[in-house]
Parts: sequence; C-alpha cells; structure tokens
Amino acid sequence: MFVTRLLTAVVLLGAFLAATLLLERAAFAALVVLLAGLAGHEWGRLCRMPGRVALAYGMGMAMAFTLLLWLLFPVSVSMPAAGAIFTVASVFWLVGVPVWLYRGLGNGRLLPVAGPVVVLPAALAMVALSGPQLLLVLALVWIADTVAYLTGRAIGRRKLAPSISAGKTWEGAAGALVGALAYAIVCAMLVPQLSQMVRGVAWLPYLGAVALLCAVSVLGDLLESAVKRQASVKDSGTLLPGHGGVLDRIDSATAVLPVAVLMLNWIAPT
Repeated sequence: MFVTRLLTAVVLLGAFLAATLLLERAAFAALVVLLAGLAGHEWGRLCRMPGRVALAYGMGMAMAFTLLLWLLFPVSVSMPAAGAIFTVASVFWLVGVPVWLYRGLGNGRLLPVAGPVVVLPAALAMVALSGPQLLLVLALVWIADTVAYLTGRAIGRRKLAPSISAGKTWEGAAGALVGALAYAIVCAMLVPQLSQMVRGVAWLPYLGAVALLCAVSVLGDLLESAVKRQASVKDSGTLLPGHGGVLDRIDSATAVLPVAVLMLNWIAPT
C-alpha cells in the first residue's frame, strides 16, 4: 500500500510540475477544466447522487468552468469579476464553513449548492496564478498537510474535531502551522519578489497571512472529511491508487487557493 501510494504521488507530482511549468496557459486551463469535472463528479457522488446524475453534475461543473474561462480568459488576479468570485469563496471558507462545521451538515441538502463554490473558484485561481506562484501556494498546502500528518502520528493526543475526523489533532495542526511558517520564512529569503516586499514590519502581516492560509487549509480538509462522513465513505473516489479520489488530494487546496489569490492581489496588485 505504501509503495503504491508513493509511486502514485511521484507520478502525480511530476505530471503536475510539467503541466504547470511547460504548458501554455490555454492548454493548462483545458487541463484544469478536466480536473474541475472530475472533482465535480466526485462531489456529486458524495452528495449521494445516482451514477448518471453525478456524472451530469460533474459535466455541468466542467461546462460552468469553461464558461468562466470563455468570459474571463486570460484570467488575472486583479480582474474585478475574478476578484468578486474569489471574495465570495473566501467569505465561504472563512465564515460559512466554520459555522457549517460547528452546526453540522445536517441531511446534506446544501452540499450540491456548495459544490461549485468549493471547486470553481479554486480552479479559476489555478489559471489566474502564474506557474511559479501556483507552485509556491500549493507547496505551502503540501508542507502543512505533511507536517500535520507526521506530527499527529508522532505526538498527537488531543482531537481537533472528533465528530468529523478522528485522525486530526491539535498537535498536528500546530505542527502544520510551524511547518508553514518555516516554509514562508525560507521563501521570503530566497524568492526575489518576496524578499523585496517582506522587510521590517512587513514580516508581521506576511506571517499572519501565512498562518491564516494554514488555518484555511485545515478547514478545507475538515469540510471534505465531514462530507465523506455523511456519505459514509472513506475516500471521495478510486481514481488515484493509494490516495483515493481527486478531492482527497485537493481538499485543502480548494480552500487555500482563492484566499491566497485575494491576498496576493491586495499585497501586489497587477
């Protein structure tokens, strides 16, 4: 199982790096359309939709994203229309999701409506960011997730949200925060664009923003865990051997990406 998981991760990472850095933006956007459709299909299944209905839901998600691209391409983080979408998504993740998780998902009747808010802004953010920017943001998510897992396994004792996910702990969340901040500090020292902006008192809002993104990544993970729990499944799908489905790999990223794009536009508007 571990070998399968590792091989899948290596293949996925290599393919993603190649697509992000080598493909033209239009070709990369087409790839994201496929990703949005797959994520939409899995979300439909988690909503307990029958097979054909879930397939139609996923196709609708891909078509909706295609329409967004047709209206907005080439997408920029400073575009007013894109900014409005990222703002709505950020409010959803920062305000709506914590309240929703606290009160419980209930019978899940709102999940089909929430699907586009989860998938489409994140997909749009992937197209709006340049390749290096996208990798910087996603690396933050990957490092936070990895350190949270390792710390939780090593010293995790106090459950973060036992009614949602038995495996997540406060110690793991603290480890994720430390890992994210360490990564952010290294980036601010080595990435020229960041080193020019992050100086003196600018360190405080910079590290505060990173801490917020780390918290949002946890919310993305918790929301998908809650959705899977109400659907009584372990994974969102079976497409990725050893990993589950597409949503299992991008749950944290769907929350972080629109918030990160909005922050980037505030800090360095283009």
